[in-house]
Amino acid sequence: MELSLIRSLMDKEFYDDHRGAKCPDRLFSKDVRKIKQAIDTAMDRYERTITPDEIEALFMSNNPTLTTAQKGAYSSLFNQIKKEAPMGSDIAQEVLSKLFQQVVGEDVANLGFDYVNGTKGSLEPLREILERYSDDFTPDLRIEWDDIDVDTLLEKNDLESQWSFNIPTLTRKVEGVNAGHLIEVGARPNTGKTSFHASLIAADGGFAHQGARCIVLCNEEAYTRVASRYVSASANMTMKEVRENQALARMRYEPVRKNVMFKESTGKGMAWVESVVKQEKPDVVVLDMGDKFSDIKSERSDITLKAAAIHARNIAKQYDCCVIWMSQLSAEAEGKADLNQSMMEGSKTGKAAEADLMLLIGKTMQVEGQDEDPVRYLNLAKNKLNGYQGKITCVLDGSRSIYTA
Repeated sequence: MELSLIRSLMDKEFYDDHRGAKCPDRLFSKDVRKIKQAIDTAMDRYERTITPDEIEALFMSNNPTLTTAQKGAYSSLFNQIKKEAPMGSDIAQEVLSKLFQQVVGEDVANLGFDYVNGTKGSLEPLREILERYSDDFTPDLRIEWDDIDVDTLLEKNDLESQWSFNIPTLTRKVEGVNAGHLIEVGARPNTGKTSFHASLIAADGGFAHQGARCIVLCNEEAYTRVASRYVSASANMTMKEVRENQALARMRYEPVRKNVMFKESTGKGMAWVESVVKQEKPDVVVLDMGDKFSDIKSERSDITLKAAAIHARNIAKQYDCCVIWMSQLSAEAEGKADLNQSMMEGSKTGKAAEADLMLLIGKTMQVEGQDEDPVRYLNLAKNKLNGYQGKITCVLDGSRSIYTA
């Protein structure tokens, strides 16, 4: 490989692109290094492409003290160089760049040992290396620019609502979601968060009935309790009615059972979630609860949640799926119909910044002695899908885990 590089360096254009610090002598073995130094001298003096024969003649004439054995060794080396075809300029550049980075890495490693051993007391040598070579570590990219043809954009726009919502009042404002979207859903405890995604996926006309392959990762309630809500939503029955009408319930549940998978996920992080998504290739992923999937340990919850949300958004885009992130709202949202992004618990703006659609579920304060009001308010606190923001009214049948208009 080094002989092919030497052959490439005899080309004036390639040499000029990699002269000096970008191609230090120590990239090469001892004998080849001397030939490289001869090339440096020839390029400075003649400023043109040099042939192997010319370099050999210059090398031998400039080193008259070589012994007969040394002359024989170098003649053999030059014969090998003459047989080598120059590398393509793109390949030679990449190889040279990798070798150069290894050399710089050795310098940094040696400085590290000096710091560990206490023989260096200043960061200045390291700073000098970073300043001198930072540009040479900029990645070489071959960018294929995205297609912005009108037909392509129209086609993508038509796919923005691949999976339609089955709540009429919501569908009139936002038709549905698609691969690459991060949907954040927030609510106070006992408001109907789990029933919400069970209704969207398993109730009549839900994502599972539309053919979407869904996975539900549960790290709060036991997966059996979450899955039971899916049975109720798909059968449009309470669990008591399911026991009494099992044949009918099983028939209605079948489309959901085929298209939805559940996994107990307590203690798992976003890296694990990504592995599951990569393996299963779902259309829709539900993180219940999204706030508890984190690989970062920090005393600041906003940092933890922001990192997890960014990871979730990247999963949605990279693996072409819709990620539904279930989240808690802060105590400020208790008993309120009108909700906003600032009520997301434990997060500042980091988590909200990643969402394509943020739905916050509100309900009014329950009056003591009265049955709970089934009315729920879906606050579209953020909407990058079509821009609509506002409050939508619907009704929760908690015993059947179904949201209706």
